[in-house]
Amino acid sequence: MRIAIVGTGGVGGVFGARLAASGCDVTFIARGAHLAKIQEQGLTILSQEYGDTVIKPANATDQTYKIGPVDYVLFAVKLWDTDSAAQMLKPLVEKHTAVISLQNGILRDEVVRRYVDPSNVVGGVSYIAAFIKEPGVIEQKGGVQKLVFGEYSAHPSDRLEKLRSACIAAGIMAETPENILLAIWEKFVFLCAMSAVTAATRQTIGPVRSNPKTRQLLVDVMEEAIAVAQARGVTIRQDLIREKLAYWDSAAPDVTSSMQHDLQHGNRLELPWLSGTLVDLGEELGVPTPVNKTLVGVLSPFVNGRG
Repeated sequence: MRIAIVGTGGVGGVFGARLAASGCDVTFIARGAHLAKIQEQGLTILSQEYGDTVIKPANATDQTYKIGPVDYVLFAVKLWDTDSAAQMLKPLVEKHTAVISLQNGILRDEVVRRYVDPSNVVGGVSYIAAFIKEPGVIEQKGGVQKLVFGEYSAHPSDRLEKLRSACIAAGIMAETPENILLAIWEKFVFLCAMSAVTAATRQTIGPVRSNPKTRQLLVDVMEEAIAVAQARGVTIRQDLIREKLAYWDSAAPDVTSSMQHDLQHGNRLELPWLSGTLVDLGEELGVPTPVNKTLVGVLSPFVNGRG
């Protein structure tokens, strides 16, 4: 099983390392100082829950043509890099290849389909809290490491069943739901709330969930996101908000969103592709999103980071 990780950040790095440690042939695509450290010292995953893992030597490059066709591409670049990174996919893809975006957002696969055949594009969702701590080193927070993926055709898929089995063997929770679009929207509802509220308050989930007003903000953001989903023809189950609140209540108090982490470190924010997209869709569909619109306004001065 040959796997390419396009974007070796917190998401791609951890899942790629778990699969590599279990015996899969994994190549990591990275760049800059991060790539140099991985090539020199291997890829290190720090995790209190699972113990530290070092993939050394690690197959790593910044050139996809050096890899050739693979069975699976886990596409995990930041959303602003989607277009440029998707242009690198062609050397990795042949007829059977599954390209699975683990990115945030709900419109990313529309971009990927511009560069590969739609039959290669598989819907994907990741659940994990992990960040690049320093070049070559990724820190994983909490014990959640879960992948959800499915064919947009909703038909059973041998290629995805093989990947699911490989994930389970690597210690990764993996599911293949019948309706992957619904799963992507459910993650989007959760993520808009988690990212915008933790970033706007500059707090991890512990203080956010324990304060009644910020806890209500999480609910308000999700309610608006669900209303937009309904207007787009996606029916979200009634107990999703209760389920997500329970998840946050069970998470380690220092768990946070990648957006809050990026804000803290002066990096670019994925805000336009998360709450920003939700607000835009709401305006297009005639669905009010005042809470999300306010949070977008509060965070908009930081979208391009400090650099």
